[in-house]
Amino acid sequence: MFGSLKSWLERRRAMRRRWQADACRLVQGDERAAYYEAQRLAGRATVEGRAGEFAHWAKVAAEVARISPRAEMDLARVQAIVDEELRRGDEPSQGSS
Repeated sequence: MFGSLKSWLERRRAMRRRWQADACRLVQGDERAAYYEAQRLAGRATVEGRAGEFAHWAKVAAEVARISPRAEMDLARVQAIVDEELRRGDEPSQGSS
């Protein structure tokens, strides 16, 4: 019982470290656009049917909002990003016959 609880806690901690690291990386790359980039990656994961990655990038976006006072977070722009990713997902891939 305690072994499985310990394993679960370690997996949760590893997941948290991953989204914190990704949030820091995005903020260091372009602080003002970091939130939008995380939302773009979440949208792309949704289009590709990767629910686990969607959850990860949504948490990264929340972490960016938490750690960065300069990150822009305009809901209309987020919706435009999601719409763009959805359109990309509907386009036939290049190079297919």
